[in-house]
Amino acid sequence: MSQPIIVFDLDGTLVDTAPDLLDSLNHALVDGGLTPADAAALRGFVGLGGRVMIEKAFAAQRRPLDSAEHERLLSLFLEHYGAGLPGKSKPYPGVPAALDRFAAAGWRMAVCTNKFEGLAKTLLSGLDLTERFEAITGQDTFSFRKPDPRHLTETIRMAGGDAGRAIMVGDSRTDIDTAKAAGIPVVAVDFGYTDRHVREFEPSAVISHFDELTMELARRLLSGSAGRRP
Repeated sequence: MSQPIIVFDLDGTLVDTAPDLLDSLNHALVDGGLTPADAAALRGFVGLGGRVMIEKAFAAQRRPLDSAEHERLLSLFLEHYGAGLPGKSKPYPGVPAALDRFAAAGWRMAVCTNKFEGLAKTLLSGLDLTERFEAITGQDTFSFRKPDPRHLTETIRMAGGDAGRAIMVGDSRTDIDTAKAAGIPVVAVDFGYTDRHVREFEPSAVISHFDELTMELARRLLSGSAGRRP
């Protein structure tokens, strides 16, 4: 029987990247003639990426945003963000211990994120987490991205795993919809980046701390997923 695999989203799931993303957003906004964004108001949109964050910030300040300026500010955002990694970003409490737990139990591990692959790898390297994962894929790794289920299933394949013995951990509707479409059970963390509570999207389980991501929970989800894949 193949080794089981656990696949994690990155921003808002494994690592709290909001402080750096919001700093880079404000760097771009000030250059574009806006005032700095309200961090609390935009935190729920952090997981949707710089493009959406810029859109939301302009809308909140009732300022028009044409496509050329949007692209310019997005490039500025990405340049600023990439230059500062890992910055203030930190793994959430309990993450290292959870990764140790799954590694000791013989599970493969991977990251499937809609962050650009290069930025994801730079961030994880700066946090000394790269070696934990058999595969790290981003929005530009394939010609498709979450919520397309192939992003998840191809990440599993690259990591040498079996989608029939996999679970996913994420913080957003995108993660939950992706896993469901792939027929893979999904654990949602309730401390990530979403403007609605993850329970509304009906994940397989919800946790509030990585200490709750136990081997018992993972095995229960695996056993309950038999025959669920489309």
